[in-house]
Amino acid sequence: MRNNIHILITVVGSWFHVLWIYWVVHVRFLRWRWGLWLRRTSIVESTHSRMKRTLLIIRHGQTTWNVEHRLPGQVSGVELNDTGKQQATRLAEALTVIPISALISSPLERARDTAAIVGKGRDLEIQFEPDLMDTDIGPWAGQTIEELNKNDPAWKAYVKDPTVAPEGVETFPQVQKRVVAAIERWCAQDSLGAYPAFVAHADVIKLLIAHYTGLEAGRAGTLMIDNASVSLVELDGENPPHVLAIGWSPHPGWLHPPKLPIAVPTPTNQNEEEAQKAGEQKT
Repeated sequence: MRNNIHILITVVGSWFHVLWIYWVVHVRFLRWRWGLWLRRTSIVESTHSRMKRTLLIIRHGQTTWNVEHRLPGQVSGVELNDTGKQQATRLAEALTVIPISALISSPLERARDTAAIVGKGRDLEIQFEPDLMDTDIGPWAGQTIEELNKNDPAWKAYVKDPTVAPEGVETFPQVQKRVVAAIERWCAQDSLGAYPAFVAHADVIKLLIAHYTGLEAGRAGTLMIDNASVSLVELDGENPPHVLAIGWSPHPGWLHPPKLPIAVPTPTNQNEEEAQKAGEQKT
């Protein structure tokens, strides 16, 4: 009985921790966005090694395997579908207001192609980082979640506790260790600039956010990272990192000033008939 109560308290406490993270991030995001609004004409890039950096951590656009709930892992050849290309294009348009200073991507096609769309029109060379690749799920790659839930107890155990995995499958702590090390290697480069973008995969981004918020790696799966979304992490020298957004899908024009409503004159009596005809043609 006591053991069950302890488990319940632990679970509830973990969920409160996640909710608290989202709340803190939301407040920071509002402040960050307001700050950009005030200085939107002077967002500049710097290459000084001790400056404040804002990391843009982008998930790739949708693939057919995402729609089928098929696990890609590190399988090559999984490319963006038409929806994924549209998502990446929309994200690229929304991010034009931010002077991305470097573009680093997982070499897997779905991330690589998303990076190419985001970088279009920018004078940036895509640099590839193998340690940003998706979780190596071994023999589960290519299978659907539905199939595994029905037929594979090892998979169900892994979903319940991703800190433990069968041979040939990466645990969440292992993935987190390599992706955090990769980000730190890149951030140690003076030339990275103020707004480097990293294009990766859902698990990778969840584990990075978990690292920067102090969430246990095993609980990272509770975070939500949509296709073609961006998470923001602010690094400022020796100060603690600040997560500014988790799985944010900005719409184009999000930083533009709001347009004032345009008054539409009421038709006078003499042109009411023409106005009615015009309205009928639009229905």
